[in-house]
Amino acid sequence: MMGHTHALAGAAAWLGTVPFLADYGMRMTPGQIAAGAVVCAGAAMLPDLDHHDGTIANTFGPVTRALCKGIAAVSGGHRHATHSLLFCVAMAVGADLLSEHLVQAWWVMLFLIIGLGLRGIGIRVPEREHFDALLNAAIAGGLTFLMARMQFAGPGLGTHGFTLGWAGFAVGLGCLAHVVTDGITPQGCPVFWPIPWRLAIPLVGSTNGKVEKWVVTPLLTLGIVILGVRSSAGSFAAHWLEHNGG
Repeated sequence: MMGHTHALAGAAAWLGTVPFLADYGMRMTPGQIAAGAVVCAGAAMLPDLDHHDGTIANTFGPVTRALCKGIAAVSGGHRHATHSLLFCVAMAVGADLLSEHLVQAWWVMLFLIIGLGLRGIGIRVPEREHFDALLNAAIAGGLTFLMARMQFAGPGLGTHGFTLGWAGFAVGLGCLAHVVTDGITPQGCPVFWPIPWRLAIPLVGSTNGKVEKWVVTPLLTLGIVILGVRSSAGSFAAHWLEHNGG
């Protein structure tokens, strides 16, 4: 799948789970819902850090290219260890630990995740690689700063604030969305790595083919719009009832 498809899948997965999070006491404002969608969309790009020449390898120029080459060498190449349930769990636990115990490191990770998401959805200028890297860094830095300012906002999310509360879940969910979308291609994914067996349900015949362009991408986009409106409306209603004694 293409980067934008993974990013859209991550955002849709987050928006689809927001009502269930509310049922467990993790109530969010519309702004917090949007922030979570950005994080989950970016995290949906993380498994492709094993692709030395993929979309995200050029996110921050030579820095991400070197990172992708190193991860590819350690993980066994593209669509191996990073495209597994074990990787999803590891990323979720790692993000949760960073957000709880090494907050500064979490902001660095968040900066990377947002940058990957921006690259995935196509925030770039053709044939301007160095400008692309600077543009991604500027936007990612701005959004990271805004989320840091929001970390103590919103009721029902604990004393550490909303950002720290759902970090691990959003990152793990985004990685899982990536594995699922790659799992519906003929190559599939080694979901139970290190067991070499691959799950492949070839609903999409080829990457960037007609099915992905004209079926998967439009459906995910429509789903994001519908789920986003539903989640925001539910959040507005909950806060209105809370403050008006309903």
